[in-house]
Amino acid sequence: MSDRRIAIIGAGPGGLTLARILYRNDIVARIFEREKSADSRTQGGSLDIHADTGQYALHAAGLTENFQLIARYEDQETRIYDKHACLVHVDTDTSSGDRPEVDRGQLRQMLLDSLPDEMIRWDHDLATIQQRDSGAFELVFKNGTTEQSTGQFDLVIGADGAWSRTRPLVSDVQPIYSGIVFVELGIGNIDNRFPGLAELAGHGLTFALGDSKAIIMHRDANAHLGIYAALRGPEDWASCGALDLSSPKATRISLAAHFSDWSPAFLALIENAGDKITPRAIHTLSAGHRWPHRPGITLLGDAAHLMSPFTGEGANLAMRDAADLADALIATSDCNAAIANYEAVMLPRAAESAADAEDSMQKTFAPNGLNYLLQVMQSHRP
Repeated sequence: MSDRRIAIIGAGPGGLTLARILYRNDIVARIFEREKSADSRTQGGSLDIHADTGQYALHAAGLTENFQLIARYEDQETRIYDKHACLVHVDTDTSSGDRPEVDRGQLRQMLLDSLPDEMIRWDHDLATIQQRDSGAFELVFKNGTTEQSTGQFDLVIGADGAWSRTRPLVSDVQPIYSGIVFVELGIGNIDNRFPGLAELAGHGLTFALGDSKAIIMHRDANAHLGIYAALRGPEDWASCGALDLSSPKATRISLAAHFSDWSPAFLALIENAGDKITPRAIHTLSAGHRWPHRPGITLLGDAAHLMSPFTGEGANLAMRDAADLADALIATSDCNAAIANYEAVMLPRAAESAADAEDSMQKTFAPNGLNYLLQVMQSHRP
């Protein structure tokens, strides 16, 4: 086993993929995660895992066969409606698709199962990182502990998401609001409870667009339908009167009012959603975000290049970052040389993807967003 002392902050797809690939190559890292346990909260909806990023990383992790057991190739359909529920684009041919869906929770559990339990420290919410005169790093956590029982760390990798506490060590850039708010809802057991809505949504990713607004649906495992009602508004849109947050029912009614002239079928998605309703103001880092190389510290995934969800690259790039960083660390025992080699590959790739994602989101929520998305989808058809 390598004697390098490596800390990974965050047990999301990127951090866990990195730890798994390193572990396969006799390099043991310690993961610190702020959640109290693996099942302390739900992990969100479905991800499409791309061949050249997410699947590439899972192959490097030796988990391709495990992934095939949970991947849903049958849920790769694409549908686009206008706001009156007129179907203007549909692609139900999933036979040649190579972006299978997987639930975030199932993907995370697969990665967790591939690692020894003792590699992960739960309930460790990072407060500060202190660098000692030796150059090594000491981690201080909000639960009052200071991680030095196993020695200080030679390398700290921030895989801790949008509001990373590792990022300030290399960059003073903060996420900026995109101008778009998503309200997340869901309907469980949709096939049995609401077969008409299940047929509307199909088996994959479905968009309804109009008036610079969108209702987006995705099919999850176990007949769950994830729903996002999205529109332009101020950053505090949800909390400053646009939604009645006094009860779930009141929230659904006030949300539906923002789509009052849309098809009753789409309003039914909102009206029949469950009581878990989560407004999300979409934030991003500027495309091309980069930082001067700092010995002993680097970032991956959203901590490095938070981008809009439009293109579905977020988790995929985090996993590809993990594979590339692992490759660099495996290739040399010099951590700083490995960081420099990794960042030289990761940063330009992230800049291109972030620019594409931002452009796609802003054009989708423009007045002619329906035509734009229709052209994009049709251009990708065989």
